[in-house]
Amino acid sequence: MMKKIYFALLILISIAGNAQEIALLKYSGGGDWYGNPTALPNLIKFCNQNIGTKITAKPGTVEPGSPDLLSYPFIHMTGHGNVVFSDSEMINLRNYLTSGGFLHIDDNYGMDEYIRKELKKVFPNASLVEIPANHAIFQKPYSFPTGMPKIHEHDNKRPQAFGIFIENRLALLYTYETDLGDGWEDAEVHNDPKEVREKALKMGANIVNYIFNN
Repeated sequence: MMKKIYFALLILISIAGNAQEIALLKYSGGGDWYGNPTALPNLIKFCNQNIGTKITAKPGTVEPGSPDLLSYPFIHMTGHGNVVFSDSEMINLRNYLTSGGFLHIDDNYGMDEYIRKELKKVFPNASLVEIPANHAIFQKPYSFPTGMPKIHEHDNKRPQAFGIFIENRLALLYTYETDLGDGWEDAEVHNDPKEVREKALKMGANIVNYIFNN
């Protein structure tokens, strides 16, 4: 119990101290955790220019077992392939999330079957649940009345947002069949139309706003 309180205090101190920091999760297993290298910097720039955040321009990189995890109120994870968390990493991630941290996982197509198994190890008694379109994360500062937007097409499946809630707080967001991170990348990477990139960045801004203003 004391350890959990300690973790929670560190997260609260980080947020209260206006430490608006975002980090990319460097995980093991062979998946390309480093995918979409321009995505987070572009999202940070968009948020700082449009929704009043003051996030450090260069995102950090942190491993799931590192104590530095607690320095970041918002952790982003992406990739196409395998994901493996060790026992100590699972414990650290669980402590981080139950103490007030937030993890956004964006399936860059191909991660789904792996990440679901690992999340079940992190939270054996909790399941991913689909987040309804009326949730606050889709409401402000930009409105997405039908929920998660579609950025890239792969298997003709609808885009979905799943979450793990801890005491009614959305602690983990898993975006599936949308490819938000691809839409955050530099325009020439995927040659997406301007309106598609803006849609992705606005949804990203909603996620950031939810973390730093709730």
